[in-house]
Amino acid sequence: MRLLLIRHGQTPSNVGFLLDTAVPGPGLTALGEQQAAALPEALADEDIEALYASTLVRTQLTAAPLAAARGLDVLVRDGIRELTAGDLEMLPGDTEQGALYMKTVFAWAAGDTELRMPGGESGAEALARYDAVVAEAARSGAATVAMVSHGAAIRMWTAARADNVDVPFAAARPLDNTGVVILEGSPTDGWKALSWAGAVVAPSGEGGPAGRPLDDTA
Repeated sequence: MRLLLIRHGQTPSNVGFLLDTAVPGPGLTALGEQQAAALPEALADEDIEALYASTLVRTQLTAAPLAAARGLDVLVRDGIRELTAGDLEMLPGDTEQGALYMKTVFAWAAGDTELRMPGGESGAEALARYDAVVAEAARSGAATVAMVSHGAAIRMWTAARADNVDVPFAAARPLDNTGVVILEGSPTDGWKALSWAGAVVAPSGEGGPAGRPLDDTA
């Protein structure tokens, strides 16, 4: 299966750099609406057969133009919502406490899945819910699936599950709004990241995770 993990469009909390993870969450800014409207053209070469979004409003609003353009229903699933911030909810991301959120997220990706977000979920719980939605999509038989999800969740899950993406790679590469990570594989055979926000990801065994712009022929 080809799996497209798409971060939602910009929200007011993104502008304020706030850890906003609760359901239903905010809608999109005017720029976020423009980003969502641009997705159908940006993904014109992808033969998407199934489209998922999380239970947070911002992902469903982001998915709507793509759903309309492709004649697809948006399948809303709680499992691909953002990683719960718990006691850190609505704190600025550029504070020491805010930084603890990402430190915990990448500890999960590195294998410390019993660690719990302060007042929130554990890595094992977060991975299990995300895995369940990916497994559902794989069982559907769709060759290409798009999931509109969230930046931290996408980076954590990809670093944990893709054979050719490690934590330093994912930690160094925040996803912009409507940034896309493309993977291929299956829950049984494993996953390989093909591209990360427009940069090719090196295959496993070729020097580890590395990215270069798609148009860079050097």
